[in-house]
Amino acid sequence: MPRAITILTEQFADWETGLFNASARLYYGFDTRFATPQGKPVLSSGGMLVTPQLAIDDIDLDGLDVLLLCGGPAWQGAGAPDIKALLREAQRRQVVLAGICDGTRVLAQAGLLDHVRHTSNSADNLASIDTYAGAALYQDVPHAVADGRVITAPGTAPVTFTAAVLASLGIADDGLKNYLALHAAEHGRQG
Repeated sequence: MPRAITILTEQFADWETGLFNASARLYYGFDTRFATPQGKPVLSSGGMLVTPQLAIDDIDLDGLDVLLLCGGPAWQGAGAPDIKALLREAQRRQVVLAGICDGTRVLAQAGLLDHVRHTSNSADNLASIDTYAGAALYQDVPHAVADGRVITAPGTAPVTFTAAVLASLGIADDGLKNYLALHAAEHGRQG
């Protein structure tokens, strides 16, 4: 059974990783879990209270397929969890690393966007990070960008984010295409 852990912080953006976790668990049999600082419940930006299964410090990378970083304002604050070592070790072990919105900032802080194509909410969002050295590879696009086992997306792209993460794990069947098209349909019918 594939395993995915999503890291959430206080005021996390509900919509950003929800589609991935729902489709991965319901349709593809993933073991989906959530981790937070100290394993404490967190309140989403929409007011949903989430009680996680584990603390960030207790994440076991053995057998983990994907580690998702959900966005939210906490990643820009001084009290943001320092998970650079965890991310670097996950990359070394070939775990898919996926950051959306300000989750991309965490990947950049760990130096994981310095040598891969990537995106974020904006180029300025990453340029403000002192250690970020990947500006030449930044893609100014409204959808997810996958480069190897690193996936990034702006917070407005949960559908392409879900598709890119699942595709990185070899999942790209017609059922998934139809499911994602259903969620993206409103963007094709304007006017």
